[in-house]
Amino acid sequence: MQSKYIINNDTIVDILKYPHKYAVKPFKIAGNLYYVGNSTVSSHLIDTGDGLILIDTTFPHTYPLLINSIWEAGFSVYDIKYILHSHGHIDHFGGTTGLVALSGARTFLGVQDAQMFRERPELSMAFECPFCYVELFTPDVEMEDGQLITLGNTQIRAVSTPGHSPGVCSFFFTVTEGSSVYTVGMQGGAGLNTLNRQFLEFYHLDIDGTRNSFVDGIKKLENEQVDITLGNHPSHNTTLQKQGQRRKNPDAPNPFINPAEWRVHLADILDKFHTMLDEEG
Repeated sequence: MQSKYIINNDTIVDILKYPHKYAVKPFKIAGNLYYVGNSTVSSHLIDTGDGLILIDTTFPHTYPLLINSIWEAGFSVYDIKYILHSHGHIDHFGGTTGLVALSGARTFLGVQDAQMFRERPELSMAFECPFCYVELFTPDVEMEDGQLITLGNTQIRAVSTPGHSPGVCSFFFTVTEGSSVYTVGMQGGAGLNTLNRQFLEFYHLDIDGTRNSFVDGIKKLENEQVDITLGNHPSHNTTLQKQGQRRKNPDAPNPFINPAEWRVHLADILDKFHTMLDEEG
């Protein structure tokens, strides 16, 4: 028996059958930070000066799009040194095995999601992914709360924020543009599809414990000072709309730089969560 959270999602089925429809031209967000994902799932590239860090690798079927975006952005997949994962769901690690084979990159996954891969691999949803074959990977580094990951000119702080999956990690780092230094933040798992009662009951998960962890994780991030808010899906932070604004008016201030957005983003996640609870009754 399969859950219906992957195979009955029309967008997910469509992107797996026709990935070319979801291609996005890569672009610089700020400084040494680039968007190389597609129109449905994000992937971010950081040029550290001593090799590349890639955050999330999208679906297995969009893996060729990701490779092309990295090349089109002016970089080589062979220079990827670290691959960080916001969490252990198939749409965020689908291209990892192939990229590791090409680059030899070290892989990072939250410790609880690494345990999930070993003990509850079905929760990765990899085996419900239609039209694809994928293997779970064994991470080189199981990220702990507060772990610092350093390469070249970049240090990333991983913060454990479970809920969407047990091992969700949110990431914080800085980028430099001109004479300005900006703090970048990404909440690692904002989706509510794995927090609704039907999903949690289907997989025999602790409903109250999972949901409480999710809320605690959001609140844990509220005091972070963030200038650039990222999403691991472009819809989470209107990534493509911001880039569209910048294309139309390239001389305007960078729309990605918005110190007020972070708290609004977190509040919106909680509002949607509470709306879901209200709708469940």
